[in-house]
Amino acid sequence: MDVLERFLEYAKVDTQSSETSGTHPSTEKQFDLARILEKQLNEMGVQNVRLSKYCYVFGHIPSNLRDGEKAPKLGFIAHMDTSPSASDAGVSPREIKNYQGGEIVLNEEKHIVLSPKTFPKLDSMIGSDLLVTDGTTLLGADDKAGVAEIMAMAEYLLSHPEVKHGDIMIGFTPDEEIGEGPCFFDVADFGADVAYTVDGGTLGEIEYENFNAASGKVSITGVNVHPGDAKGKMVNAALVAMEFNALLPDERPSNTEGYEGFFHLTGISGDEACTEMSYIIRDHDRDRFEERKKIFEAAAEKLNEKYGNTEAHVEVTLRDQYYNMREKIDPENMYLIDAAKEAFVKAGVTPVTVPIRGGTDGAQLSFKGLPCPNLSTGGENYHGIYEYLNINSMRKMVEVLINLAADMVK
Repeated sequence: MDVLERFLEYAKVDTQSSETSGTHPSTEKQFDLARILEKQLNEMGVQNVRLSKYCYVFGHIPSNLRDGEKAPKLGFIAHMDTSPSASDAGVSPREIKNYQGGEIVLNEEKHIVLSPKTFPKLDSMIGSDLLVTDGTTLLGADDKAGVAEIMAMAEYLLSHPEVKHGDIMIGFTPDEEIGEGPCFFDVADFGADVAYTVDGGTLGEIEYENFNAASGKVSITGVNVHPGDAKGKMVNAALVAMEFNALLPDERPSNTEGYEGFFHLTGISGDEACTEMSYIIRDHDRDRFEERKKIFEAAAEKLNEKYGNTEAHVEVTLRDQYYNMREKIDPENMYLIDAAKEAFVKAGVTPVTVPIRGGTDGAQLSFKGLPCPNLSTGGENYHGIYEYLNINSMRKMVEVLINLAADMVK
């Protein structure tokens, strides 16, 4: 089955995860894709295929090396869920063959346009075949493109025994988009010595540096009285929320790049009496990351001092989510980066190492004892209706993964 055919099948399965369910997996519908993958892995001849109660799919392609040949047990991992940021119900991909530049109308009725003026990387896609959305859902390339690429690699290795490789471990995870992909990932059961997540973007990118990450919750209790009798009494919780945000440095996703960290307000709800805010806090540098959390707490302390003679109160809760995997890759496991570069070059692709302005399963897995840098998939504009996928890049990634499996042999 061609990698594009696989992707189109997987993209139509609703696997959106949920930040609020509190279950593992966070949504039962992720099992719908997990069972498809379990069945397909068994049909193609992958060994020891298993689907856990927490919705992890594992499989093993045994080594075909001769005596004296060695290779690490190598894992390839992708996640099945899609982001809660946009719907993936009823995904309807459309292929743009030989894109020649300019705007792509995603939805004429709703006047939704994918434009290089807003997304200038489109200009580098001229001559490629693209998959786009219909403007009502995300596409699901994050990370069903990675899933499809790993499945296509597995099928190729099993049908081409002349390609020498060591033990290959395959893993598909739930709930990556809500930071819980590795929570019930059994590293020992997976069986790999090292691994790659296939969950990146532009073809050729290799990532082994990611944000240190925390979530922040702000609960503001105000003092609400009738507005006609409010002077000297009312403390409007919604306005205090604005004050809290203003106390944070003006370092947001929209005005930072590269290694620059940020505070990102992801949600706000409430009224005069009670307002809740949700933030994510990010920085590549561990010391600056710790300082950001102190700034966050200090903002609450300052407001509590200001309104200390009233019943108003600001409470913050911080939770670390993951850390920069560079600590586990550099220098002991830099050979994984070198091997990935060689695999790209062999496929005619120029590799580039870039910092992840986010996180992957590989970040947490690296801290669980499985060094796990991240590789590109060919997708762009993740988590929204403007997501698109370079089909040529997706096919090239299958070649890269095959190269990696073969080139690990010594």
